[in-house]
Amino acid sequence: IQKRWRGYYVRKYIHNYYALKKYLEAISINNEAVRNELQKYAEMKENEEKRKDLEKREKEKKYQARKTHYLLSTEQIAGIYNSPFRKSPDPRELLLRESKPLSHRKQKIRSPFTSELYDWPTCKRPPAFFRAQPLPNIGKQKPQGPFRDTAEVLHQRYKPLEPTLRVAASINSPLEKAREEMRREERSKCIHDNEFLPFSSFHKNEKYSPSIHTSGKYCREPYGMKHFREVYPKKWVAGK
Repeated sequence: IQKRWRGYYVRKYIHNYYALKKYLEAISINNEAVRNELQKYAEMKENEEKRKDLEKREKEKKYQARKTHYLLSTEQIAGIYNSPFRKSPDPRELLLRESKPLSHRKQKIRSPFTSELYDWPTCKRPPAFFRAQPLPNIGKQKPQGPFRDTAEVLHQRYKPLEPTLRVAASINSPLEKAREEMRREERSKCIHDNEFLPFSSFHKNEKYSPSIHTSGKYCREPYGMKHFREVYPKKWVAGK
């Protein structure tokens, strides 16, 4: 009896067959509507993609026509797209007539401050960089702590250079300097008084000045210059 009662109660009040059937019918109708909307959206996106692709192709055609505008026909010479053997000109010829020639691009003037500093490392003129506003001055009140006086620090920082004797003295010794000066004077004084003139007629009447070895009392022996054999005729005659 309890089994029969529980089955009847569940079928009557908890799992209603007619309500479930009505709910499933409503879900099927809703699914059909959503499916139709998705189909329309997919068709719309496909048409939009096709339209964008077509516009891109037309834009590319116009750009190519502007780029190859020099192939347009003239009154004297027909272009490659306007053959005299055709009944009508090519569509590209009509597109070239409608389009304008492509203008040259203006080169951008590169600023000298983009890659490196101007006049580096001399920095004759300051670079045109953005400079922030300077910070406000700190009050004149002395900072707390064991710090030295400002005037004393500045005097130590900007004091003149006092090099040692080793730094101030020259590397070369005074003896080397004197020797170098003597060599320089000898080179400057070693000049001949008689200037040589490169003309053949200038030295015609000039007398030959013999050297010291041949003009003095003690001259060279004739051996080797006049003869190569010593001759002593006195030795040939005997005393008898």
